[in-house]
Amino acid sequence: MDGVVTKEAAGIGFRALVLALLALACGHMLSTLLRTIPAISLDLMARDFGTSPQALASLTSIYHFSFAASQIPVGAAMDRFGVRPVSLSLLGGTVVGTVVSALATGPASFVLGQLMLGIATSGMLMCPMTLAAKQMSAAKFGLWSGLILSIGNIGMLLSASPLAFVVDQFGWRAGFWGSAGFGIVVLIAVFALVPRQPAAHADDSSPLQQMAEVLRLGLSRGLRGLIALSLVSLGASLVLRGLWGGPWLMDMKGLSRIEAGNVLGLFTLAMIIGPACIGAIDRRFGHRRTMVASTHAVAALLLVLMAAGAPHLAVSNLLGVAVMPVRYDLVLLILIGFATSAQPLIYGMTRQLVDAQNTGKALSSINLAFFLGAALLQFSTAGVAALFGLPAVLLFIAGALAIGIVLFLIYTRAATA
Repeated sequence: MDGVVTKEAAGIGFRALVLALLALACGHMLSTLLRTIPAISLDLMARDFGTSPQALASLTSIYHFSFAASQIPVGAAMDRFGVRPVSLSLLGGTVVGTVVSALATGPASFVLGQLMLGIATSGMLMCPMTLAAKQMSAAKFGLWSGLILSIGNIGMLLSASPLAFVVDQFGWRAGFWGSAGFGIVVLIAVFALVPRQPAAHADDSSPLQQMAEVLRLGLSRGLRGLIALSLVSLGASLVLRGLWGGPWLMDMKGLSRIEAGNVLGLFTLAMIIGPACIGAIDRRFGHRRTMVASTHAVAALLLVLMAAGAPHLAVSNLLGVAVMPVRYDLVLLILIGFATSAQPLIYGMTRQLVDAQNTGKALSSINLAFFLGAALLQFSTAGVAALFGLPAVLLFIAGALAIGIVLFLIYTRAATA
């Protein structure tokens, strides 16, 4: 039996497990929707708050910082208490944080909403990942981790053209109110479909000791290369999709909000299809280390080419045009969406390096790196944009990816491809 193979699976049929994973993955979908709302409404929010888009962009990084910091207690809690109680608590907090964001009247209340959402959505990916890792074989987990990410990325599709239409018609607050309603539906689904189970491999160590174990695992030599790449991997796509993709298309290419949403929607489709494809390719052919490094290298090159298509830069000058057409950016964004879809392989490599007792904590250490890196990239690119412009933002992200790839290859040199 390749599906439910561990002792924890006792009492859970495969169909029930799939339904539980789908319900939890919808929580991740809600998380990706919430974190990418600013990409399509940043200018309107900044105008209402009486601040600049660059300043507001730097404030959105609080979401990722709080998200990253919460990985430590959330990872320990899932191993200590189980997935169901943790997911229900986080979903309740997400609904509250979404309402606070919808009611924000200025930068201070906006930051409060982002802080609450960062904490509350911090386990939305790790809940289904941990359940799948503990209930399925390593081979099955590689496939399901990709499916979970693909389902979650649908949230970014919702925050493209559909959100652009909602914002144009009803204002940016409507996006948060709609998300709050969706959160209530997911909460009910998780309550109904995720089974009650005692935490697997629960130990008697204190919560503080378990949180320290999350950090220890992340800093261990076995995970160091994965952590280094994780710090830039997810951030590269999230910062582009969740923050600067909209301004790039609207300011640099002159698109309307809905037109930019359409382009970002196709970018997001690639991010939805990509993880599932990567997971299937990995299960069939293997060579995880090589695939992870090469896909990230391709993403860095594509970002450089996209930046070079800006007015008066290399590609535009080479082809003798004032600026490369939107079709050029669309093709590059779709390719970037596929190339940055290798995160399931990083989770899969992590799953192979730890025992079942530490699965939640190890995956949370990787997720901590993913979102800490996204927060750092988002915060730093706000300054880069203000000083040097949007093309420099893309080059900065490409450089960060290159550094992460080099460190990944160095620390995983002894690993099998």
